[in-house]
Amino acid sequence: MSDATPPPESTRARLLVAVPELVDPNFARTVILMLEHTDDGALGVILNRPRLVGASEAVPHWADRLAYPARLHDGGPVSTDSVIGLGRGPAEPLDAISPLLGRLGVVDLHRDPAEVPDIDEVRLFAGYAGWSAGQLEAELAAGGWLVADAHEEDARSVDPDGLWRHVMARQGGMAALLGDYPDDASLN
Repeated sequence: MSDATPPPESTRARLLVAVPELVDPNFARTVILMLEHTDDGALGVILNRPRLVGASEAVPHWADRLAYPARLHDGGPVSTDSVIGLGRGPAEPLDAISPLLGRLGVVDLHRDPAEVPDIDEVRLFAGYAGWSAGQLEAELAAGGWLVADAHEEDARSVDPDGLWRHVMARQGGMAALLGDYPDDASLN
């Protein structure tokens, strides 16, 4: 998708935050960091779905570079056998990491970590969230997602389970109030 032009309102390097009414179990209360968004479609990884399995089992040669908690995360329902790595790289460009947000970028997990000592705090995601051309724009227009500014530390949160509420709270206004929305509104 990187050869296409970004749409006028690209969400690349931003967060998609599921609104409480989004009931699709794949995306309920998720925070997605968008890795790409062009006219051809969009791709991101869910930041707040850690698995119980250790990430070092998925990509053992990167084990000593993993961010705490060093668990594999569900990146999304597409291509769940693939693994995407996000990590922190040096301030200067490096061919083993594709810059995304500040020092955060997509790590080339096929590289030998010994060759790239300046990459650390790597988080691994199994699968990704993907949208075909126009699909994400339709979901945004329908109000299924809140688009928010991403912070580098979102991708390395030590509390991924609490990330949805944290991101909602920092939005302020009505969006901050949504962070306290109960999982089951009938219990309110």
